[in-house]
Amino acid sequence: MLFSLAGCGASGYKVNILKVLKEQHYYISFRNDDPLADCVMGAIEVLSSQGVSDSLSSKWFGSGVVKFDKNEKALDNIQIPEERTLIIGVDTNAFPFAYETDVGIWGFDIEFATAVCDYLGWKIQIMPIEPADVYIQLYSGNIDCAWGGVALSDEEFESDSFVSYGPYADNDIVIATRSGSTVWNTWKLNNKNMAICKTKEMEDALSEYPSVTKRPYQILRVVGGTTECFDLLYSGVADAIITDSTAVAYYNSH
Repeated sequence: MLFSLAGCGASGYKVNILKVLKEQHYYISFRNDDPLADCVMGAIEVLSSQGVSDSLSSKWFGSGVVKFDKNEKALDNIQIPEERTLIIGVDTNAFPFAYETDVGIWGFDIEFATAVCDYLGWKIQIMPIEPADVYIQLYSGNIDCAWGGVALSDEEFESDSFVSYGPYADNDIVIATRSGSTVWNTWKLNNKNMAICKTKEMEDALSEYPSVTKRPYQILRVVGGTTECFDLLYSGVADAIITDSTAVAYYNSH
Protein backbone atom coordinates (compact mmCIF):
# COMPACT_ATOMS: atom_id res chain seq x y z
CA MET A 1 0.00 0.00 0.00
CA LEU A 2 1.35 3.40 -0.94
CA PHE A 3 1.07 6.45 1.26
CA SER A 4 2.07 10.05 0.58
CA LEU A 5 3.40 12.62 3.02
CA ALA A 6 0.73 15.14 3.96
CA GLY A 7 0.88 18.87 3.33
CA CYS A 8 4.30 18.89 1.72
CA GLY A 9 5.82 22.29 1.05
CA ALA A 10 2.91 23.87 -0.79
CA SER A 11 3.02 27.12 1.15
CA GLY A 12 6.72 27.97 1.10
CA TYR A 13 6.36 29.34 4.66
CA LYS A 14 8.55 28.33 7.55
CA VAL A 15 7.04 28.07 11.00
CA ASN A 16 8.52 29.49 14.20
CA ILE A 17 7.86 28.25 17.74
CA LEU A 18 6.55 31.12 19.84
CA LYS A 19 6.16 29.41 23.22
CA VAL A 20 6.45 25.93 24.70
CA LEU A 21 3.30 25.06 26.65
CA LYS A 22 4.14 21.50 27.67
CA GLU A 23 7.06 19.11 27.24
CA GLN A 24 6.25 15.57 26.14
CA HIS A 25 8.22 12.40 25.43
CA TYR A 26 7.26 9.48 23.20
CA TYR A 27 7.78 5.89 24.36
CA ILE A 28 7.00 2.36 23.20
CA SER A 29 5.24 0.34 25.89
CA PHE A 30 4.73 -3.40 26.47
CA ARG A 31 3.16 -5.66 29.07
CA ASN A 32 5.48 -6.60 31.92
CA ASP A 33 7.36 -9.88 31.32
CA ASP A 34 6.20 -10.08 27.71
CA PRO A 35 9.02 -11.68 25.64
CA LEU A 36 7.77 -9.76 22.61
CA ALA A 37 9.30 -6.64 24.13
CA ASP A 38 12.84 -8.03 23.81
CA CYS A 39 12.18 -9.06 20.20
CA VAL A 40 10.76 -5.69 19.15
CA MET A 41 13.33 -3.61 21.03
CA GLY A 42 16.12 -5.80 19.70
CA ALA A 43 14.91 -5.45 16.10
CA ILE A 44 14.66 -1.68 16.54
CA GLU A 45 18.29 -1.50 17.64
CA VAL A 46 19.52 -3.80 14.86
CA LEU A 47 17.71 -1.78 12.19
CA SER A 48 18.93 1.45 13.77
CA SER A 49 22.51 0.16 13.57
CA GLN A 50 21.87 -0.33 9.84
CA GLY A 51 20.78 3.30 9.47
CA VAL A 52 17.05 2.66 9.01
CA SER A 53 15.81 4.90 11.83
CA ASP A 54 18.16 7.75 10.85
CA SER A 55 17.07 7.49 7.22
CA LEU A 56 13.38 7.59 8.15
CA SER A 57 13.94 10.45 10.59
CA SER A 58 15.62 12.43 7.82
CA LYS A 59 12.76 11.61 5.44
CA TRP A 60 10.05 12.71 7.86
CA PHE A 61 11.73 15.52 9.81
CA GLY A 62 14.81 16.59 7.89
CA SER A 63 16.97 16.06 10.98
CA GLY A 64 17.58 13.71 13.86
CA VAL A 65 14.31 14.25 15.71
CA VAL A 66 14.11 10.53 16.48
CA LYS A 67 16.80 8.79 18.53
CA PHE A 68 16.97 5.00 18.91
CA ASP A 69 19.84 3.01 20.39
CA LYS A 70 21.99 1.17 17.85
CA ASN A 71 23.16 -2.41 18.48
CA GLU A 72 23.77 -4.78 15.58
CA LYS A 73 23.89 -7.76 17.97
CA ALA A 74 20.75 -6.94 19.95
CA LEU A 75 18.93 -10.07 18.73
CA ASP A 76 21.84 -12.51 18.98
CA ASN A 77 20.61 -14.19 22.17
CA ILE A 78 16.87 -13.73 21.67
CA GLN A 79 14.62 -16.45 20.31
CA ILE A 80 12.24 -14.86 17.82
CA PRO A 81 8.73 -16.38 17.62
CA GLU A 82 7.63 -17.70 14.26
CA GLU A 83 5.40 -15.62 12.05
CA ARG A 84 2.75 -13.76 14.05
CA THR A 85 0.80 -10.53 13.99
CA LEU A 86 2.01 -7.66 16.17
CA ILE A 87 -0.88 -5.43 17.21
CA ILE A 88 0.30 -1.91 17.93
CA GLY A 89 -1.82 0.82 19.51
CA VAL A 90 -1.37 4.31 18.11
CA ASP A 91 -2.62 7.81 18.82
CA THR A 92 -3.96 8.92 15.44
CA ASN A 93 -3.86 12.56 16.58
CA ALA A 94 -0.06 12.40 16.77
CA PHE A 95 0.85 13.77 13.34
CA PRO A 96 3.34 13.02 11.84
CA PHE A 97 4.06 9.94 13.97
CA ALA A 98 0.60 8.42 13.44
CA TYR A 99 -2.37 9.92 11.63
CA GLU A 100 -5.37 9.08 9.46
CA THR A 101 -5.10 9.26 5.68
CA ASP A 102 -7.59 8.47 2.92
CA VAL A 103 -6.13 4.97 2.63
CA GLY A 104 -5.34 4.13 6.24
CA ILE A 105 -3.22 5.12 9.22
CA TRP A 106 0.30 6.26 8.39
CA GLY A 107 3.21 8.17 9.89
CA PHE A 108 6.83 7.80 10.98
CA ASP A 109 6.02 5.28 13.70
CA ILE A 110 3.88 3.18 11.37
CA GLU A 111 6.59 3.09 8.70
CA PHE A 112 9.31 2.13 11.16
CA ALA A 113 7.12 -0.42 12.98
CA THR A 114 6.32 -2.00 9.61
CA ALA A 115 10.05 -2.24 8.86
CA VAL A 116 10.60 -3.90 12.26
CA CYS A 117 7.85 -6.45 11.63
CA ASP A 118 9.20 -7.17 8.15
CA TYR A 119 12.63 -7.79 9.65
CA LEU A 120 11.18 -10.21 12.23
CA GLY A 121 9.00 -11.94 9.64
CA TRP A 122 5.80 -10.80 11.33
CA LYS A 123 2.64 -9.10 10.17
CA ILE A 124 1.46 -5.81 11.64
CA GLN A 125 -1.97 -4.63 12.71
CA ILE A 126 -2.69 -1.01 13.68
CA MET A 127 -5.28 -0.13 16.32
CA PRO A 128 -6.20 3.46 17.31
CA ILE A 129 -6.13 4.04 21.07
CA GLU A 130 -6.36 6.94 23.49
CA PRO A 131 -2.98 7.74 25.08
CA ALA A 132 -4.56 7.60 28.54
CA ASP A 133 -5.65 4.00 27.95
CA VAL A 134 -2.24 2.38 27.42
CA TYR A 135 -2.46 0.18 30.53
CA ILE A 136 -6.03 -0.92 29.84
CA GLN A 137 -5.36 -1.71 26.18
CA LEU A 138 -2.19 -3.66 26.96
CA TYR A 139 -3.54 -5.81 29.76
CA SER A 140 -6.87 -6.46 28.10
CA GLY A 141 -4.87 -8.01 25.26
CA ASN A 142 -6.30 -5.60 22.70
CA ILE A 143 -2.76 -4.54 21.71
CA ASP A 144 0.73 -6.01 22.07
CA CYS A 145 2.45 -2.66 22.37
CA ALA A 146 1.65 1.05 22.36
CA TRP A 147 3.77 2.61 19.64
CA GLY A 148 2.57 5.55 17.65
CA GLY A 149 2.98 9.03 19.08
CA VAL A 150 2.06 7.85 22.58
CA ALA A 151 3.34 10.30 25.19
CA LEU A 152 3.77 9.11 28.77
CA SER A 153 4.01 11.28 31.85
CA ASP A 154 7.04 10.93 34.11
CA GLU A 155 4.84 9.12 36.62
CA GLU A 156 3.67 6.59 34.02
CA PHE A 157 7.21 5.97 32.79
CA GLU A 158 8.59 5.49 36.29
CA SER A 159 5.75 3.20 37.41
CA ASP A 160 5.95 -0.59 37.13
CA SER A 161 2.61 -0.83 35.32
CA PHE A 162 4.28 -1.74 32.03
CA VAL A 163 7.68 -1.79 30.33
CA SER A 164 8.53 1.33 28.34
CA TYR A 165 11.32 1.80 25.80
CA GLY A 166 12.62 5.28 25.22
CA PRO A 167 12.04 8.14 25.10
CA TYR A 168 12.80 7.97 21.40
CA ALA A 169 11.47 11.45 20.57
CA ASP A 170 10.88 14.68 22.47
CA ASN A 171 7.67 16.40 21.44
CA ASP A 172 6.57 19.68 22.98
CA ILE A 173 3.12 21.20 22.68
CA VAL A 174 3.83 24.70 21.39
CA ILE A 175 2.34 27.90 20.05
CA ALA A 176 3.65 28.44 16.52
CA THR A 177 3.42 31.24 13.95
CA ARG A 178 4.52 31.80 10.37
CA SER A 179 8.04 33.12 9.85
CA GLY A 180 7.93 36.89 9.42
CA SER A 181 4.68 37.16 11.37
CA THR A 182 4.01 40.24 13.46
CA VAL A 183 3.11 37.82 16.26
CA TRP A 184 6.55 37.30 17.77
CA ASN A 185 5.57 36.93 21.44
CA THR A 186 2.43 36.02 23.36
CA TRP A 187 1.55 39.68 23.95
CA LYS A 188 1.18 40.04 20.19
CA LEU A 189 -1.65 37.48 20.26
CA ASN A 190 -4.00 40.27 21.36
CA ASN A 191 -7.02 40.38 19.03
CA LYS A 192 -5.56 37.65 16.78
CA ASN A 193 -7.02 34.31 15.71
CA MET A 194 -5.46 31.13 17.09
CA ALA A 195 -6.29 27.57 16.01
CA ILE A 196 -5.99 24.44 18.14
CA CYS A 197 -6.69 20.77 17.51
CA LYS A 198 -9.68 19.71 19.57
CA THR A 199 -7.94 17.00 21.60
CA LYS A 200 -7.61 16.55 25.33
CA GLU A 201 -3.81 16.89 25.26
CA MET A 202 -3.91 20.23 23.45
CA GLU A 203 -6.78 21.60 25.53
CA ASP A 204 -5.08 20.57 28.78
CA ALA A 205 -1.82 22.24 27.75
CA LEU A 206 -3.62 25.47 26.85
CA SER A 207 -5.69 25.47 30.04
CA GLU A 208 -2.52 25.79 32.11
CA TYR A 209 -1.93 29.26 30.59
CA PRO A 210 -5.03 31.38 31.23
CA SER A 211 -3.04 34.51 30.37
CA VAL A 212 -2.62 33.14 26.84
CA THR A 213 -6.27 32.17 26.39
CA LYS A 214 -7.40 35.72 27.18
CA ARG A 215 -5.39 37.34 24.42
CA PRO A 216 -6.72 35.99 21.07
CA TYR A 217 -9.84 37.51 19.59
CA GLN A 218 -10.95 34.00 18.68
CA ILE A 219 -9.68 30.48 19.39
CA LEU A 220 -10.64 28.16 16.53
CA ARG A 221 -11.02 24.56 17.71
CA VAL A 222 -10.65 22.26 14.72
CA VAL A 223 -11.47 18.57 14.40
CA GLY A 224 -9.49 17.99 11.21
CA GLY A 225 -6.23 17.42 13.05
CA THR A 226 -2.79 18.97 12.70
CA THR A 227 -2.95 19.38 8.94
CA GLU A 228 -6.07 21.54 9.23
CA CYS A 229 -4.33 23.76 11.79
CA PHE A 230 -1.39 24.29 9.47
CA ASP A 231 -3.73 24.96 6.54
CA LEU A 232 -5.39 27.70 8.59
CA LEU A 233 -2.00 29.12 9.54
CA TYR A 234 -0.67 29.14 5.98
CA SER A 235 -3.88 30.65 4.58
CA GLY A 236 -3.81 33.48 7.13
CA VAL A 237 -7.12 32.49 8.73
CA ALA A 238 -5.16 31.77 11.91
CA ASP A 239 -2.33 34.00 13.11
CA ALA A 240 -1.02 31.29 15.42
CA ILE A 241 -1.66 27.63 16.16
CA ILE A 242 -1.16 25.25 19.05
CA THR A 243 0.55 22.15 17.74
CA ASP A 244 3.39 19.66 18.29
CA SER A 245 7.03 20.67 17.91
CA THR A 246 7.62 17.54 15.80
CA ALA A 247 4.87 18.69 13.42
CA VAL A 248 6.71 22.01 13.09
CA ALA A 249 9.89 20.09 12.23
CA TYR A 250 7.95 18.08 9.65
CA TYR A 251 6.41 21.09 7.92
CA ASN A 252 9.67 23.06 7.96
CA SER A 253 11.42 20.21 6.14
CA HIS A 254 8.83 19.63 3.37
